Amino acid sequence: MAAFPHNFLWGAATAAYQVEGGHDTDGKGPSIWDIYSHLPGTTFEGTTGDIAVDHYHRFREDVALMAEMGLQSYRFSISWPRLLPAGAVR
Repeated sequence: MAAFPHNFLWGAATAAYQVEGGHDTDGKGPSIWDIYSHLPGTTFEGTTGDIAVDHYHRFREDVALMAEMGLQSYRFSISWPRLLPAGAVR
């Protein structure tokens, strides 16, 4: 098996809705999925991303854990409704 290149970075990636939490914190507007997941019968056992793994509030701890694991990079996404709570720039 070939070795990884010397400049290869070991890392992790996350998707906002799956990890972010803080669904109504600091002015974040609702996403389509926020609204949909609160409708009865639309998700398994009524679960939502309201808290998820609460990366929004625990990111410092999460990044420290990644560093402890020796990860060299981290790619993440930020929920659009957190950036544009009303859905558009006015």
